[in-house]
Amino acid sequence: MDVKNAFLHGDLHEEVYMQPLPGVDVPFGHVCRLRRALYGLKQAPRAWFERFVTVIRAAGFSPSDHDPALFVHLSSHGRTLLLLYVDDMLITGDDGEHISQVKKQLSEQFLMSDLGPLSYFLGIEVLHSAKGYYLSQSKYIRDLISRSGIIGNRTTVTPMDLHLQLCPTDVTPLEDASRYRHIVGSLVYLTVTRLDIAHAVHILSQFVSAPTLVHFRHLLHVLRYLQGT
Repeated sequence: MDVKNAFLHGDLHEEVYMQPLPGVDVPFGHVCRLRRALYGLKQAPRAWFERFVTVIRAAGFSPSDHDPALFVHLSSHGRTLLLLYVDDMLITGDDGEHISQVKKQLSEQFLMSDLGPLSYFLGIEVLHSAKGYYLSQSKYIRDLISRSGIIGNRTTVTPMDLHLQLCPTDVTPLEDASRYRHIVGSLVYLTVTRLDIAHAVHILSQFVSAPTLVHFRHLLHVLRYLQGT
């Protein structure tokens, strides 16, 4: 499910003023006081989350002790789980009737769209079968390889050589270190579903402060492995 214009639902607890918009006539020297949060306001994400917590608590949910964005509802009919990520949410549980009721309650408070059964969330593709759920980040990988600028279809069979030893000062410093950091950061998220690259990413992430050409070459090696698998 997706909340439309989520940040506009937040209540402000501080006094915040703004210049009137062009075309709005106010007396000279006057400004406008915000009553609700706006996009771009630094308090807006927090204000939205606090408002959502108030609404979901009123529906009988409690935040998880392990993740403040995971909310749990327990009843004699079973358990309902709701996960919030900014303005996107997943809801699942044992009682389909209760899930429908929760969706209705939320829709009465926020403008929402129901995207149907889960198939894609935060770069993760979700396939459901009789055996369970299958998680994949194949599209995420394709997009990452496209952004990295890899040329050709050459692949590798392992993410990293088994006995590879990298040093912080290996040869020439990389001219654009931000590119290295961006790819490493993307690979860290990819380890959610690709545990086979976790060790290689762990090694390469140790050099994000000052990567060299050697480090970058091994980073591309991981991408070529992903390209072939």
